[in-house]
Amino acid sequence: MKRILVTGASGQLGQEFGRLAMVVKSAEFVLLSRSEFDICMPSALERIHEYRPEVIVNCAAYTAVDLAQNNAKDAFAVNATAVKNLACAAAELDIPMIHFSSDYVYHNNLRKPLKETDPTRPKGVYAKSKLKGEKHFLASHDFPMIIRVSWLYSEYGHNFPKTIINLAAKRDELNVVNDQIGAPTNARDLAAAVWKIIEESKSTADWNKISGIYNYSNDGTASWYEIAKFLVEESSGSCRINPIPSKEFPTAAPRPRYSKLNLSKFKATFHQEIRHWRDSMADCLKILETKHQ
Repeated sequence: MKRILVTGASGQLGQEFGRLAMVVKSAEFVLLSRSEFDICMPSALERIHEYRPEVIVNCAAYTAVDLAQNNAKDAFAVNATAVKNLACAAAELDIPMIHFSSDYVYHNNLRKPLKETDPTRPKGVYAKSKLKGEKHFLASHDFPMIIRVSWLYSEYGHNFPKTIINLAAKRDELNVVNDQIGAPTNARDLAAAVWKIIEESKSTADWNKISGIYNYSNDGTASWYEIAKFLVEESSGSCRINPIPSKEFPTAAPRPRYSKLNLSKFKATFHQEIRHWRDSMADCLKILETKHQ
């Protein structure tokens, strides 16, 4: 039975691993929230061996994109320095580690599905901290795995779908940007995909073979406007969704205009089917509706 240590267990993705832990019988998940295991604290990292993990899945992250603009120290501490220290601790114990990054690291103005080898030109503190974390990890571990994710959401925490559903129930119309293009990622699908990777990787040789950077999101392409419209229609709402350009909705941190990830490498390496974002989001919406009944 594999023993998997999951950091950041109280976040969106971490909670999906918690749900997964209840149905997977061939592994034991050690789920640690920040209060239980703060990756920024050297004293916590010194205790990794006590948990006896065979794999580390790092879901801990500073994800407040706009707040990061005025909290660079905190963002880099969690997204970069702590990643380096965690990777070093894992490497010393010869433990495979999976770390999650962001589509924000690209921001390269290319208007085609972004490949892992495309230029990275992050703008904003959050984006720069995520890329710094990637570089630290790659330099600190012999077989690192980084998964770049776009527009993560789930039934947990705060995210775009939940915000739209809540606002649409209270308002007659909403303005949503239509010139930022990408694809949402259902955290439940991502957790399941990562579990399959872990399940099929039996040895250090396996991890060496598949180490590197991968893109992951749900399939398909959409703007935030299209996603919002889909959510309202799928939930039989009457709120009107109006498309607006990003310049009419300024944010503290710059957003990439094109974040559609090329999924070819992930599909070819792991032979996993990836659901279309509409199908996956519809399933999540059903879960949210059930919760509120």
